Amino acid sequence: MNKQTLTVKRVPGEIKVIHLQNKAFITYLKSFIMKTFCIISLSIFLLIGCNQASTKNEKKTTKDQTKKAVTASSPQSNSTTFDFENYETGKIPSGWTQYFTGRGKETEWKIVDDNGNKALAQLSKDNPSYHFNEIVFDGLRVKNVELKVKIKGVTGKEDQGGGFVWRFTDKDNYYVVRENPLEDNVVLYKVEKGKRTDLPLVGKGRTYGMKTKPLGKGWNVLKLTVKDDLFTVYLNDKELFQVKDETFTGAGKIGLWTKADAVSYFDDLEVIPLD
Repeated sequence: MNKQTLTVKRVPGEIKVIHLQNKAFITYLKSFIMKTFCIISLSIFLLIGCNQASTKNEKKTTKDQTKKAVTASSPQSNSTTFDFENYETGKIPSGWTQYFTGRGKETEWKIVDDNGNKALAQLSKDNPSYHFNEIVFDGLRVKNVELKVKIKGVTGKEDQGGGFVWRFTDKDNYYVVRENPLEDNVVLYKVEKGKRTDLPLVGKGRTYGMKTKPLGKGWNVLKLTVKDDLFTVYLNDKELFQVKDETFTGAGKIGLWTKADAVSYFDDLEVIPLD
């Protein structure tokens, strides 16, 4: 059987050229892959960064709506003053919720323009005698606190003026202290299961609060210090009386209060947690 021999002629330099071409292609391919990887990695990084920024912005929206209308005006780092200047006129301020206790159909808390100065007002005029209007700040729950606010009684045949609520758990359970220009007095109550009861003064007994000088139709400054079971009340920078009570001992919300048909303005609410 004849054997055939396959003869391959090698062209000088051909194998070297092919090898160099393959090497160049591999180098190009590696470079292409690295560039593609870098572009994909950068895209993923930017996408994650944008999503995180978007999430943070969404979380900040509600806080900013409240912080936008809050001005720190005290050297004490935990003191906050609501001056209401950055809230929208004609609307209930964001971060606050309104309630009413007792008879009647409604309450109406809104931001108003008072001669170029914004204030928080209770505007409903049609409420019966046993009707209490409350608006509370949802961003804080405290047990011990110092509260201070400017109050102006605008109108009201049944009642005028207003005051604070604290340790507020719901519309039927809280403490309240109020000043009344119609009666020229300041009284501290508890509202328990919807029933309002005036509390006795330390060293004086149950006197239905304390009489004051005529409060008039201008601004008055009401202040309250709450420390455990002791409540100290001030009017226009003068201490009036103290009350001790243990009906509500836990933390609760703080807010503002009026009665019946009292149209009242509130401004520069200062809140200092003491816990």
